[in-house]
Amino acid sequence: MSKENLITSIDINADVGEGLNNEAQLMPFLSSCNIACGGHAGNEKTMTSVVKLAKQHKVKIGAHPSFPDKENFGRLQMDISLEDLLTSLKAQVNDLIKVLKTENAVLHHIKPHGALYNLANTDKTYAEVVVLLMKDYDKSVKLYAPYGSIIAKMAERNGITVLYEVFADRNYNDDLTLVSRSQPNALIEDGAELTEHVLYMLQHQKVKTINGSDKDIKADTICIHGDHPQAEQHLQILTAELIKKGIQIL
Repeated sequence: MSKENLITSIDINADVGEGLNNEAQLMPFLSSCNIACGGHAGNEKTMTSVVKLAKQHKVKIGAHPSFPDKENFGRLQMDISLEDLLTSLKAQVNDLIKVLKTENAVLHHIKPHGALYNLANTDKTYAEVVVLLMKDYDKSVKLYAPYGSIIAKMAERNGITVLYEVFADRNYNDDLTLVSRSQPNALIEDGAELTEHVLYMLQHQKVKTINGSDKDIKADTICIHGDHPQAEQHLQILTAELIKKGIQIL
């Protein structure tokens, strides 16, 4: 069977509750969201506000824990013991769960943020921390992680359901890691280019890397970075094109 046009539906997610206050604009285009829960951003007030919006728009809710480092927005590796890191991650997710219980909502998934996300993808030690975190919660809670990553493989071996995440607004290296934000070509700024990038991944189960190579990839959920200045515009363009191609956003 050809790999082309196999996907008929897709999830679209964004990181929210990070202080940009643009959630009301993004939610109509999302099917899931990742809520900052105090590590790199967010507090009880912001979590409550975003959970209410997600419920209003029937958007699935995920926790977005990180290194406890608001100063660097969770984008740098912290000098912290693995035990202390796990304790912090559990506290962050539990803070969101408290809000969810109050608002009569449920936790759908967990997606690590920033440096922790990147490290868990490539470093067995940090992947183990995330697996231990996942094991603290119900089996119904899914993990958002990239296809082929160390964390995805380890989680699946431990009976954790993984939804493979791809990035609409980021370029890829040949090893399926994201091009570093320190590089000028890390971000995809143009809406049409972004849509083409996503459709190629969905229709061919391959990604065109920064070096022009085709690499196998799988996508269950597409991330649009909520902190991107054109996030709402990109979502409008992307969702319209997906619907036109007969791909449902679920």
